[in-house]
Amino acid sequence: MNKKIKSEAVDSLFDAVLCLKTREECYIFFEDLCTVNELLSLSQRFEVAEMLRQHKTYLEITEKTGASTATISRVNRALNYGNDGYEMVLDRMESQSPEKG
Repeated sequence: MNKKIKSEAVDSLFDAVLCLKTREECYIFFEDLCTVNELLSLSQRFEVAEMLRQHKTYLEITEKTGASTATISRVNRALNYGNDGYEMVLDRMESQSPEKG
């Protein structure tokens, strides 16, 4: 965990996110919290992480997501050298996926 971001305010934000129960509630909250561009940037990074885990090339990722190579590199660095946050969430989503049943 990055001690630079650890604060009561960040704790409060994460507690708020943990209170959300449905995708619709997420839309309502995040549309109030973020600008459209911020939300689209976050979702783009997450899509890039999914594609990198599927061993897609930078070219394939750029063509599908519109992400710059700098963004793809940043996400790739987080996947390889970060706190394993992407891995944790993607593993959980995969295990909860209907096709894994």
